[in-house]
Amino acid sequence: MTSVKEFRVAQEPTGTDLGRGRFVFTDRYSVFDWGEMPDHVPQKGASLCTMGAHNFEVLEAEGVPTHYRGVYGPEVRGGDRPVDLASCAAPPTAMAIELTQVPELPYLGDGEYDYDAYHDAAGDNFLIPLEVVFRNTVPVGSSLRSRGSPADYGLDTDAWPEETVDLPEPVVEFSTKYEEQDRYLDRSEADRIAGAADLADLESVALAVNDVLNRQAESRGFRHEDGKIECLCHGGTIKVADVVGTFDENRFAYDGQEVSKEVIRQYYRRTDPEWVEAVSAAKSRAKREGVADWRELCDRAPESLPEAVLDTVSDLYAAGANAYTETEWFDAPAMDEAVERVRKL
Repeated sequence: MTSVKEFRVAQEPTGTDLGRGRFVFTDRYSVFDWGEMPDHVPQKGASLCTMGAHNFEVLEAEGVPTHYRGVYGPEVRGGDRPVDLASCAAPPTAMAIELTQVPELPYLGDGEYDYDAYHDAAGDNFLIPLEVVFRNTVPVGSSLRSRGSPADYGLDTDAWPEETVDLPEPVVEFSTKYEEQDRYLDRSEADRIAGAADLADLESVALAVNDVLNRQAESRGFRHEDGKIECLCHGGTIKVADVVGTFDENRFAYDGQEVSKEVIRQYYRRTDPEWVEAVSAAKSRAKREGVADWRELCDRAPESLPEAVLDTVSDLYAAGANAYTETEWFDAPAMDEAVERVRKL
């Protein structure tokens, strides 16, 4: 089980064959890598499942291989077998997926992990232990600004402006997936961690996904700012895994307003800065001391969100899924109204 969705196995994968399973989406949420937060956001799980399924089906139609096999839901015609999104009479809450092997990643101490052991156990069927990040914009506060100058990313300016910057071409970066504190990697280290998966192919898949999401978002009135994918490698073939193009995995804006999980992040920054600072301090201390789990060093817990905030965020997720898929899955306000309520938080 992850912090926001449950993971169920129907058929275990092997060294050569993919398995079968499902994601069950919950209303839990996580920010700042904390894990499960004190509250739940109503309708969030169904909203994410619906958007994720929609994007997977568009990707498959565009020729991008994925591990998606369909969805299940409370009112699915066809019984307990996966179907496409159009066959659902209500928003689905579970997604059928192919499974790959995810070996243990041994921690060696002092911030080092044994990726050789991971790949020795994985064989030719494994989840690539990387997150592939793609960026179309660089907002103020983005870590990208600290890792390079504007000229490094094709911008004709000497200093980063105090505003969100549109990139002339998407930027692809690689970060760790299973380390307790994720870190960005140069290409040589990313290539080593990817194992048998070809890094250039992985980058090509990420750019293809980003292109599809950009077009989907623009046609629905959204702006797709950045996001990430995870991928599996099966016999040399790379497939998009996990979930793609939702308000949790990606950053979207609508009419100039952030409409992704960033809304909750920024709310906590404003209303519970002591916890946000404690998280940052715990991560820094863990890095200095070579501690794997920074959470055990954090001396504060997050506060619960007010009910009015949870209701606003719930409507945002539901209205966003309706608008993005162009289908009225949820009894939710129009997107313009949901966004206006978010602006007032």
